[in-house]
Amino acid sequence: MLTRDQVLDAALRRLNSDPTTSMADLAAAIGIGRATLNRHFASRDALLREIGERALDHWVRSQQETDMVAAGASGDPERIRACLRELVRWFVENADEFAYALANNRMEAMPELAERTNVLIDREVEFYAAAQRAGVLRSDLPARWIEHTVYGLMIAAREALRRGDVARRDLDGLVLSTFLVGTTAGDFR
Repeated sequence: MLTRDQVLDAALRRLNSDPTTSMADLAAAIGIGRATLNRHFASRDALLREIGERALDHWVRSQQETDMVAAGASGDPERIRACLRELVRWFVENADEFAYALANNRMEAMPELAERTNVLIDREVEFYAAAQRAGVLRSDLPARWIEHTVYGLMIAAREALRRGDVARRDLDGLVLSTFLVGTTAGDFR
């Protein structure tokens, strides 16, 4: 008998590879009956809420373990650069592990998840603003745009992994260099 965590892990793996999987197909892919899946998660929304909570918990850990708030408050460019590198590693891991949660509109409509998301985004935006003040990131961009850019890179990372376009071992470096350097081979203006 699978535990709730094992069912959730298996469901997430399946949804990461096929986001349109029905609850019945999900149960079959996990190797359990639909009734068993419903005992763990009464509805698709209950499953999505749990996936969203897990993804947000991981995001919180990324901010805590990188000491993002303190790094930003320090104003130290080297500390901020190191934190950015580590954050990107966490973000790529999150995009890989919680790909389904990254762009699921139904989860965005759940007020408790949206509220937690907004708090985490605001912390990141403040960190990017601190990185701008320290001269680590461009100061001519809105800090919120930088946050959107990072999110877009996570969507790209998720899709590249899902399609097999890049090796997982290369993804941290690809995302970091694309974020910090871009893709042009010179002055594009």
